[in-house]
Amino acid sequence: MSKNKHWLVPDWPAPVNIHAATTLRTGGVSKEPYLSLNPATHVNDLTERVLQNQKIISDMLSLPADPIWLDQIHSNRIVKAEKTATPQQADASYSSESGVVCVVMTADCLPLLICSKDGKKIAAIHAGWRGLLSGVISNSISELAGVPPIAKPTDLLVWLGPAIGPNCFEIGIEVREAFIEKSKDYEKAFKVKNNGKYLADIYQLAKIELNTLGIINIYGGTYCTMTEKDRFFSYRRDNQTGRMATLIWKD
Repeated sequence: MSKNKHWLVPDWPAPVNIHAATTLRTGGVSKEPYLSLNPATHVNDLTERVLQNQKIISDMLSLPADPIWLDQIHSNRIVKAEKTATPQQADASYSSESGVVCVVMTADCLPLLICSKDGKKIAAIHAGWRGLLSGVISNSISELAGVPPIAKPTDLLVWLGPAIGPNCFEIGIEVREAFIEKSKDYEKAFKVKNNGKYLADIYQLAKIELNTLGIINIYGGTYCTMTEKDRFFSYRRDNQTGRMATLIWKD
């Protein structure tokens, strides 16, 4: 993983025309509790600061166009990344066009980036446990396969961005049971705690689904947003907080 002061660059063997990054919480203008590079308008930060942060992100990453922000709703919906009067309600977007920037925002949930080995297709996915359970990854892969030319699962690369780590993501038994009802394969992504709760490995949950879909080229998944306070926003840690942006675009 390449690193610098204000963003992460995925360490994956993407084609040279594919560009991607996850912003850190540093380098912006927002004040506590959104300190400082918060690009999210829905968290009660001051709008003018959010817009300034969005411009900072565009400038520092030399984006070819304004990102296509989504109105994220913890769904399994993926849409084509395109400018609309208001942000589309969805939790993933895709494109096969040059200069279109797909983006998702997270603060513990898992951001996934996808590209095809030929550099023609890209997607960004926001996956909390609700999205994972309802199939946001499967829907996204299915949608990508319908974007010409058809890609085989082995033709896709996936990067798992910063999310809450497996030692911090506490969930109730009902969440575990819902996943195991979907597939017994998910059992290995949960560990019991002594308080009757469970720890879930959100990276593992995503990998299980990706493997089920035939996708084996998976990278990333090594951070914990909750424990790395100086770098990442975390909703579970701070409740009222900002968001990181995870972006992908192609030449």
